[in-house]
Amino acid sequence: MKIGMHKAIKIVLGLLSIVIFLHIFIMIKIIPYAIAWGGRLQNDEQMYIFETGSIIINLFLISILLMKGRYIPLQFKDKALNILLWIFFILFILNTLGNLFAQTNFEKLFAILTLTLASLIWVILRSGNSKEYYESN
Repeated sequence: MKIGMHKAIKIVLGLLSIVIFLHIFIMIKIIPYAIAWGGRLQNDEQMYIFETGSIIINLFLISILLMKGRYIPLQFKDKALNILLWIFFILFILNTLGNLFAQTNFEKLFAILTLTLASLIWVILRSGNSKEYYESN
């Protein structure tokens, strides 16, 4: 089954939305922060800093994907979007490796999610320049 760029973007947007809600649930203590960040957070202050950072990074990736899919006006050139997506691809691969060696089973399970996100970003990058994509459709 071949997944096109737009479908991959929509799936990643959905998964990132779920991830943001997970971070919010950790921040409002519905989910204990002891099971996040490899079990290394020591106090609420660290948790708020790390969780806020995660939410901001995920919102940034969402904005990149919305620009790549031409759902919002481009703020960056396609080349810059692709470079940013390559950076996120590498980060998700590294995050997958980190999750595999995490202290909690909850976080080990997230290796599936981070590998899925990396794979979908690969599909988006493989789809080529979004300008070319739109000119051909």
